[in-house]
Amino acid sequence: MSTQKSCQVYVAGYSFHQKPFYTSEMDGVKTYLVRVQTDGRCRARYDGKLGMIEAGDVLLYSPGEPYELKIDQETNSLGELMVESGDYHIFFGGTWVDEWWNQQNRPTRMRFPLTEGFLNLFRQIALEQRRMENPLPEISGYYLKILCLDIDRLLKEQPTTTHKTYLAYQIKHYVEENASYMFKLEDVAAHVGISVSRAVHLFKEAFGTSIMQYTLDVKLDMAKERIIFSPMSLDNVAETSGFANYTYFHRVFRSRYGMSPKQFRLANREQLK
Repeated sequence: MSTQKSCQVYVAGYSFHQKPFYTSEMDGVKTYLVRVQTDGRCRARYDGKLGMIEAGDVLLYSPGEPYELKIDQETNSLGELMVESGDYHIFFGGTWVDEWWNQQNRPTRMRFPLTEGFLNLFRQIALEQRRMENPLPEISGYYLKILCLDIDRLLKEQPTTTHKTYLAYQIKHYVEENASYMFKLEDVAAHVGISVSRAVHLFKEAFGTSIMQYTLDVKLDMAKERIIFSPMSLDNVAETSGFANYTYFHRVFRSRYGMSPKQFRLANREQLK
């Protein structure tokens, strides 16, 4: 008899509204609910009030908590009235979820950078729920566990919710997801919608290092793992880790680890035998 704790997705999907919409469960939701705003704006009930929700806002409810969602005309950046609201939503539950929920207090409304990694968890769970024939329905439960734990990690990484901190973490996640590609500071700044000088200042203030130095750190970490565990040639390691050429890669790698990439591979593979 299995003693594995249950983690089940009941309903998962994506909604995009271009017409006014309203729903209310003032008696409380029947299951746990997580909702992430991906586009536009809406209003939702949290902390006892109906507050504004924008892209990047995550709402998290436990069974019995009142839930209210209102999508009306809002003013866009051009001052035009329009209706636009997009979100992923997941209704879920189970004994594993109960234990996870009781481990710590979490705010109803949180704000996280909308990274591809974070959104892909919602997409994958929604995809699993849409499968007409699914011989392994527990897969969605494993994705859900990762999502729950990712929320906790993001909360720990962002102890404050100021706008400046939010932008700094957006920059950090952009670097982590794109370090293997060639990008400029202008690309990073454009991603978060601010000037290059402001992006550089906010990142340095939040993390005590420069954007480009952090990018180099991420590239070197990727290269180190590939040198040890992959059969790639060292030239290929350099290329796939985002270095423009092997000469530059060799120089910065030796400076960081005190030996050449070849010596590093030989030393670490000897230890793995």
